[in-house]
Amino acid sequence: MTQKNKSTIALIDMQSFYASVEKAANPEYKDKPLVVAGDPERRSGIILAACPIAKKYGVTTAEALWQALQKCPDLVVMRPRMEKYLETSMLITKILESYSDLVEPYSIDELFIDITGTLHLFGNSIKAVIKSIQDRIMMETGIYARAGISENKVTAKLCCDLISKKIDGGIFYLEKDELNKHIWDKPVGDMWGIGSRMQKHLYVMGIRTIGELANTPVKRLQKKWGVNGLVIWRTANGIDDSPVTPTTHAHQKVIGNGMTLPRDFREAWEIEVVLLDLCSQICRRTREKGLMGSVVSMGLGGADWDHPTGFSRQMKLLDPTNVTLDVYAAVKKIFYKHWDRQPVRRLSVALSNLSSADTYQLSLFEDTEKKRAIDKVMDEIKDRFGEISILRASSLTTAGQAIDRAAKIGGHYK
Repeated sequence: MTQKNKSTIALIDMQSFYASVEKAANPEYKDKPLVVAGDPERRSGIILAACPIAKKYGVTTAEALWQALQKCPDLVVMRPRMEKYLETSMLITKILESYSDLVEPYSIDELFIDITGTLHLFGNSIKAVIKSIQDRIMMETGIYARAGISENKVTAKLCCDLISKKIDGGIFYLEKDELNKHIWDKPVGDMWGIGSRMQKHLYVMGIRTIGELANTPVKRLQKKWGVNGLVIWRTANGIDDSPVTPTTHAHQKVIGNGMTLPRDFREAWEIEVVLLDLCSQICRRTREKGLMGSVVSMGLGGADWDHPTGFSRQMKLLDPTNVTLDVYAAVKKIFYKHWDRQPVRRLSVALSNLSSADTYQLSLFEDTEKKRAIDKVMDEIKDRFGEISILRASSLTTAGQAIDRAAKIGGHYK
């Protein structure tokens, strides 16, 4: 199949990525039901990935590990190894980059590739080229990849999610003008970008399929959801002008971090310790990128999982900063203003409205330079000897989380 005057874009998706990496590393589990899950003892025993065999037993991503074990007592449970998954993701990216310089990571296990300009180098057959990519990923990583191919990113994503993942061979080419034939009869809740809450509202509006959404007057959707109404209408109609851009995620808008605590934190001093640890981490990352932030955000979640409580607030600073103690001071103001004195289980901190740290405002009233110097020395020591080579004393208390978090990537053990 060849195309003229049309873009050729594919979304490459890895099947049960974390579980597939573990099976490739442990061939003895090839024919066994396997899941990757967090540490149950720290109340994070959630299924992060389940292999197809485990899914046949009804095991699903995001359910509790104990529930999965009830469904499948013989389940092989692997602790996540985020470093390994990131390495594998980078290897897959390099495989795609050998076919085109237009490769855009969408997530750790999904990548867009635009082969419009390089297709002729590999034989002009779209499916043959994608099959070659699929085979190389399997050969070099042991992971089965699926691919949706179309004219733009939205239709490639729809194709992959709703067709390619469900057919033998895992590769499908979707013509944009054939959405009505292959996509529009699917439930609206299956469409990329439709959450359970929006699905309920669409049902009330009489919209149950993607086709019904596509044929709904866009003004009706915009009246209810504004810009989001236009976005879901464009998605249902396969409209997308955005190019595959390798640098899409190169310019960060927010630098943040959050965590679920190992137990209920009830004392203010305990919560302050964790907030300082989080501020230290995000400010260090901000300094590494040569940036500062002028808006500080803080989020807090209560301990009652059945009746969620908490808040998410932000505060505009007088001047941009990446100084740990300045950000921490702002976070404490937010915390004490909005905390309801109930037990806390989740905390998050973020810096946004980012700008270059090349120039900054000097203060006549605060010794900011001294604080900058302290941060610089701590950064240099951590760069040389490791993340926990120097810590604030508070991080060594029973409330401190810095040492435990240093052993993790994305909240999971390396």
